[in-house]
Amino acid sequence: MLRTIATAAALSAGLLAISSSSSASSSAFSAPASSGIPPSTHACAAATQRCEGQISVPLDWNDPSSERITVAFAWVPRAGATSTVLANPGGPLPALPLLPVLEQTVDRQNLLVVEPRGLGKSSPLSCPDLDLNRPETIASCAEHVGARGRFFTADQAVADMDAVRRALGVSKVTFYGVSYGTLFAQAYAARYPDSTAGVFLDSLVPVGRDGYAVEPIRARTDLLELTCRSSRDCEKTWSALVRRLRAQPDPAIPMTTLLGLLPRLNEPVFGRELNAAASAYLRGDPLPLRRLAEAADAAPVPPLRGPDFAGLVAYKCGDARFPFDRDATAAERRRQLDRFYAEKRPLRPFTVAEVGGKTGWADWCVHWPTPRDNPPVPPRADRPAVPVAAVAGDYDTHSPAEVARYLPKASVLRVVGGGHGTTLSVPCSREALRSFLARPGELPRSCDVSSHRPIASFPLTVKDLPETGGVDPRLAAAFATAADAAVRRNPGSASYRALKEEPGLRGGKLVFDDKASTVRLEEVRFVRDLAVSGQVVLGPDGTATARLTAGGTEVTLSWPALRALDPVPVSGTFDGRPFSVEIPV
Repeated sequence: MLRTIATAAALSAGLLAISSSSSASSSAFSAPASSGIPPSTHACAAATQRCEGQISVPLDWNDPSSERITVAFAWVPRAGATSTVLANPGGPLPALPLLPVLEQTVDRQNLLVVEPRGLGKSSPLSCPDLDLNRPETIASCAEHVGARGRFFTADQAVADMDAVRRALGVSKVTFYGVSYGTLFAQAYAARYPDSTAGVFLDSLVPVGRDGYAVEPIRARTDLLELTCRSSRDCEKTWSALVRRLRAQPDPAIPMTTLLGLLPRLNEPVFGRELNAAASAYLRGDPLPLRRLAEAADAAPVPPLRGPDFAGLVAYKCGDARFPFDRDATAAERRRQLDRFYAEKRPLRPFTVAEVGGKTGWADWCVHWPTPRDNPPVPPRADRPAVPVAAVAGDYDTHSPAEVARYLPKASVLRVVGGGHGTTLSVPCSREALRSFLARPGELPRSCDVSSHRPIASFPLTVKDLPETGGVDPRLAAAFATAADAAVRRNPGSASYRALKEEPGLRGGKLVFDDKASTVRLEEVRFVRDLAVSGQVVLGPDGTATARLTAGGTEVTLSWPALRALDPVPVSGTFDGRPFSVEIPV
């Protein structure tokens, strides 16, 4: 859950960057705001190119005489389209800044993007001093927004979206939602079944039996199974590690940092090393785990504050069910939540107290009143008999198996090795979406973006390396050192992007030059008894090449650095002699 918040903040920063660097409206026709619903046709309905507009809608769709607010949208008609796609990229954050990305993703069908109310250009909520880590500012924001804040929720937002659909004269839409957009998609399909042609969900936000969003509170130790050679042993190792650090605290690895390593398992460096680093720590070798902790702590995290977070808070707190009563006072909610933490221990093997005393949205939403009964999906609503598909990455907020349980009638594509929002970045996931939009039906059977295999252990010396079938141990050690350096510039290792250099595991220094796609090794010791210097170059096709000096011996290496292989095919020269071998991970 902490990762979810950090992701939302990062996306918010990304949206601001997109908004300032590329204006989606530069070549678009802008139509005046529609005066209300009806009329049945907006000026954008006749557009043949991207058209941006606004409509006026009631604050409360159950009270047509309520205050009017403005909702913005973008309409992208396409010649030869066979369907219209209503898309939301999640957050919940402003959607229109991501229009260029959505246009590239949904590149063949008509595209409709509606800015959710309370965000961006759609009557945004704003609280000047809002800081999610200061509870009093959440309470003061709720007071500042007042009673109208209760209407900035998914049930009202999808009514706005359907109003835009009607204003454009579109008969049916296929709703494509990413992350929080999947909640909008489920709410829309349940409330407007006659206008729904299909639903495509990327990174599901599940809905419980009561119709509210499921906001998980957990430590994500389940992700360790994906990178562990024996999941049962791995779970035991992790529990033992937590007990060790609880009994003997390590200033370099506070519990909050240790918990924060788990959501990073989708990044190649952490997925490749974390289990082996935990085992090494318990054996008396703390350096691998301390190295990961230092990198995680150094990774930039956008602040969880700013006036525009008000709309985000309204949705997240209003749309979800938490371990407290929706109509309880803040004080009573706090007592109920603390009781839940004490009795259920949702972050086990951690306690909530030792990771800062809070878990994220549950704690923040204690201070946001939710007096209205507004489940995004009406509990007794009939789901439309339309095609439903979902994609889920192995390291997503909810696993592919969980998504399949929540959506028993949907076609679910597992993105092996994938993370969150894969249709926006992973080619095979994006093509599955495009295929579904063109002709709804079964998804492809496979989509694999794995780029690494977890290492078995961290050797202390050359002789501790895995047996390589007659290969000179110094060659195996040189390759292990080079592979350790190369993975730190794997495109998926987001936490490492800001690092320009890093100490070698047991000595020396790594220097990263992203412009030249190189890593320079200066007397780097991956194992204690062999220093390696030289350079690793990452090619555009994922091949890594290295020219090194290992303990006085010249070594050249070439291997596929972005493929999940074990053993790894490696070729090159060692002391002037050519070789071609397979080296275990």
